[in-house]
Amino acid sequence: MSSGQNTGGLMSSAGLVRYFDAEDRNAIKLDPKTVVALGTTFGVLVLLAQFAV
Repeated sequence: MSSGQNTGGLMSSAGLVRYFDAEDRNAIKLDPKTVVALGTTFGVLVLLAQFAV
């Protein structure tokens, strides 16, 4: 490889980093504790539904 060739490593990912760091004003913002609580509640409901059948 010559020193003039660009392998596309770090420079190609720079746009993705900027994209994922940008906050969307229309996005739904949830507290991580809320997500864990909802997941746990859903899991318990599924387990209860299995025993009810």
